[in-house]
Amino acid sequence: MTQSGMTQPGMSAAHAGGSRELVLGRIRAALYGPAAPAAPAARTGDGRATAPAEPPVPRGYLRSHVPADDPAALLDLLHRNLADYRALVHRCTPERLPGTVAGLLAARGARTVAVPADLPPGWLAAARTTEPVPDDGTLTAARLDTVDSVLTGCALAVAETGTLVLDAGPGQGRRLLSLVPDHHICVVLAPEQVVASVPLALPRLDPHRPQTWISGPSATSDIELDRVEGVHGPRTLEVVLVAGG
Repeated sequence: MTQSGMTQPGMSAAHAGGSRELVLGRIRAALYGPAAPAAPAARTGDGRATAPAEPPVPRGYLRSHVPADDPAALLDLLHRNLADYRALVHRCTPERLPGTVAGLLAARGARTVAVPADLPPGWLAAARTTEPVPDDGTLTAARLDTVDSVLTGCALAVAETGTLVLDAGPGQGRRLLSLVPDHHICVVLAPEQVVASVPLALPRLDPHRPQTWISGPSATSDIELDRVEGVHGPRTLEVVLVAGG
């Protein structure tokens, strides 16, 4: 047995290097054809060799299983898959969004709701009986544990998987907001925030931002497949799909 970066007893460094080139050569042949030569090593200004520049890997795979240019169909698919993951889904027009949010908070009996500091002000305009708790960066997990609900937007929603993506962008706040309170209301603006698939979502996301991918309420199952919700996040996820107007 070998370990990473080590050779077997009795194996010379040259033999190990030859085996490595053999494996890499076979990979190149599989990708680019049997006649593909090894890529030449580039050199820095002081003459040192750097890693060879490999040809780009072809990525001609299927990027979506559904038409990506049909907003109505994508919204319906997202709705079905969110519900399949046991999220509670609501649909409304932009004009009805404040009333919808207020109704969800009232039905929950929420007296307080944590919100990102830059949440669009109109979203809570109709919530007369719920006190907003803006996150200025100082809210702790202990304080959030006493809050009844949290309201955020999202970066994207993936229709094929019923997944919400938060990346701490506008209207989303810190990751902590969506992980501690037991009730999360997430607003999705269609069609601009709805994408068909994960391959189509990734190019629109900044890999340097802290991302949270949410598919339904927090849940886990033990060895006997008994489902328990709310273990490491909200027990109740409500998604408001905003479209039309």
